[in-house]
Amino acid sequence: MWFSFWRSRDRFSLDELRYLTDQLQKVQIVNEVNKKDFVIEALRSIAELLTYGDQHDSSFFEFFMEKQVMGEFIRILKISKTVTVSLQLLQTISIMIQNLKSEHAIYYMFSNEHVNYLITYSFDFHNEELLSYYISFLRAISGKLDRNTISLLVKTRDEEVVSFPLYVEAIRFSFHEESMVRTAVRALTLNVYHVGDEFVNKFVTSASHSDYFSNLVSFFREQCINLSKLVSDCPKNPCSESVSAILATVDEIEDNLYYFSDVISAGIPVVGRLITDNIMQLLILPLLFPALQMDNDSNMKIGAVTSLYLLCCILRIVKIKDLANTIAAALFCPLEAFVPDSEAKLNGYVSGNDFTHENEESGTDSVTPVNAGQLCLDIPNKDCSSQVHPEDIITEKNFCSSHLPLRETLLSYITDGDDVRALGSLSVLATLLQTKELDESMLDVLGILPQRKQHKKLLLQALVGEGLGEEQLFSFESGSIRDGVASEIDGYLQKLKEEYGVSCSFAGAGTRASPRIYRHQVLDALVSLLCRSNISAETLWDGGWLLRQLLPYSEAEFKSHHLKLLKDSYRNCTSFLLQETKGIWPDLLITVLCDEWKKCKRAIEASSPRKEPKCILLPFQKLTSEDIPAESSLASGERMSELVKVFVLLHQLQIFSLGRALPEQPSILPPIDIPEMSRATAAGLDVSGPRPGTEIRLVNALPCRIAFERGKERHFCFLAVSMGTSGWVLLSEELPLKQNYGVVRVSAPLAGTNPRIDDKHSRWLHLRIRPSTLPFSDPPKSGGLGKMRIKTLVDGRWTLAFRDNESCKTALSMILEEINLQSSEAERRLKPVLDLEL
Repeated sequence: MWFSFWRSRDRFSLDELRYLTDQLQKVQIVNEVNKKDFVIEALRSIAELLTYGDQHDSSFFEFFMEKQVMGEFIRILKISKTVTVSLQLLQTISIMIQNLKSEHAIYYMFSNEHVNYLITYSFDFHNEELLSYYISFLRAISGKLDRNTISLLVKTRDEEVVSFPLYVEAIRFSFHEESMVRTAVRALTLNVYHVGDEFVNKFVTSASHSDYFSNLVSFFREQCINLSKLVSDCPKNPCSESVSAILATVDEIEDNLYYFSDVISAGIPVVGRLITDNIMQLLILPLLFPALQMDNDSNMKIGAVTSLYLLCCILRIVKIKDLANTIAAALFCPLEAFVPDSEAKLNGYVSGNDFTHENEESGTDSVTPVNAGQLCLDIPNKDCSSQVHPEDIITEKNFCSSHLPLRETLLSYITDGDDVRALGSLSVLATLLQTKELDESMLDVLGILPQRKQHKKLLLQALVGEGLGEEQLFSFESGSIRDGVASEIDGYLQKLKEEYGVSCSFAGAGTRASPRIYRHQVLDALVSLLCRSNISAETLWDGGWLLRQLLPYSEAEFKSHHLKLLKDSYRNCTSFLLQETKGIWPDLLITVLCDEWKKCKRAIEASSPRKEPKCILLPFQKLTSEDIPAESSLASGERMSELVKVFVLLHQLQIFSLGRALPEQPSILPPIDIPEMSRATAAGLDVSGPRPGTEIRLVNALPCRIAFERGKERHFCFLAVSMGTSGWVLLSEELPLKQNYGVVRVSAPLAGTNPRIDDKHSRWLHLRIRPSTLPFSDPPKSGGLGKMRIKTLVDGRWTLAFRDNESCKTALSMILEEINLQSSEAERRLKPVLDLEL
């Protein structure tokens, strides 16, 4: 029989299919001898022939049905004792299902219970390859599901689905350790949900199978807890592996959320409610909200930073109107509403003088208030001082309530939290602002409704004659606004109480005040943030973006104390920037400022924040003392770059507050021509500056010696020159055949040389040689996640030996004069941008 199998025939013919089927029917046992020589090859060939016939000749599949070859496949599986045959059989049927285009062929494949038999067959899934083929088989089936084919795979009784093996067997592997298996199962379930069969939908949401959705959220919850642990451990072990582990977990978490969103988009109302309820009950209410306002308690499963990130992700990805508004309404509840009394802490207090990352211990038992008292405004029936004026909000530090709503906790992170929590809180507010599922009234009471939307809404109401629209347009104190907003929030707070057991009233959480009060709380917090000196420029830019969204117009939108605080902060920043013209990097100051101007303008005018929420977990970290010494030029360059970013933001906000459009470039004066009497002109340098190999005149040059290697002293002619904001220290070799001319062999930046005559050897001049560029001026393309990895450049040290004391003093004077010229030119060119009136 085996010899005849190899006889010559047309491979893609009905005769070949007839022959293979006939030989397969004769097989009575599958063993190590015949499994590879015939059975496996026959199964593979039959799949190829049926795929070919489906496209070219329908008689192929008619023969397949007539001879009941599917039944033969099942018989072969039953008599086979080897995994190899099972693998090939699953692959064969998967290929057939995927490639058959004829509806008639698919109907036949799914009928007669053969496919269901294979689905429920007891394969040995300890074999990973077999499991992979089995999951691919299930997924291939799900790809052919529609309202007609799905009925062939279910069993019904009294018009109710009582058995659906494809779905039931697939979800057994929903939480398999292998991510590829989980992904395939999720794709299968989505195919099932999107069929839209009413009876199947009832089956998957029945009591015996709805646990799948709660298990999904529970699995997701454990991933969130694991992420928080990774984030809290990262500072203790800041290596690339830690960052990679966090990013990998973040990807899985976001994939899970996108899966939730896809499931909900299938339009099965019960499923949407199940997922929403489980997210609220298993994650948000018991873990995420309490994490925002607790002490750094080691018993907390999720830290504040991770909580802020997860809230952003849930709102951004799981687009459910009810969920978004319920989360927003819950922000008006205090901590006690979410945790048992035994777990509640004093609201608004955190351990230690500073916030710590995730659940790190602060190292002190003292408690310091988060500056939340400044956010208490005209709250009736409270023990706080009455009639706090809005202008006094920013400086008011006293606590008026020990029951701080979570919304105000977010604002306290902005005003008093560390860099990470401030960034996280800004991200949550920005995400809420951009959540389209959130009612505008909810944005209004949160204090983050963009004023253009507010004006548009009130204008439309005035035009159509709704209520007191015209009055509301010009008076934000209208009682109808307060009542309307309060009633909507009360509705969601009632839902929190009835469905989730969270008891909180809008009147108790905040106050039925005008939305303008809530708005000013946010504006006060943002202005306070922009005036802080202990926050990174990256976070301040995010605050600037949010402020720009809330106040899109001009100075009229700011309160007088806002303008004063911003102007004072701007002037302080200006004085520091002016000092940088006399610092180590005046030659790059204008370049950095122009680059950052364009970046900042693009950032604050963008329609959405420039960073993804995961930046909260791994914020862009500056070079630390572990990388470079604090007194080095690179540390100074980093401080200069950070200062420029802050200055640019504050300057652009000043322009914005005056109602002017932001120019594409800052007001920088053009460079002037090189003076005829300068050392650079005397040396014959052009605007391109000196380069190694450039021929120059050795006017004013001083002979000196220097050893770049031990025992190898070299003779040069020393010269310091400046051209505009650039300057160089030049070491040239005399040309023997051309008197008073030389060739530049070594050049180094003039600024930052910090020249000093040696205390014991008056002919020696010590110079510090900094790098010519800032290696961190361009952040990584990954979006600034994690610690910046650059090749650390160490400052060089030159010791120049001159012929006599006078030559050494002349060289020192030459350097100082050229540095002063360089600094004066930088200051001259920056004068328009440093003078706010100009």
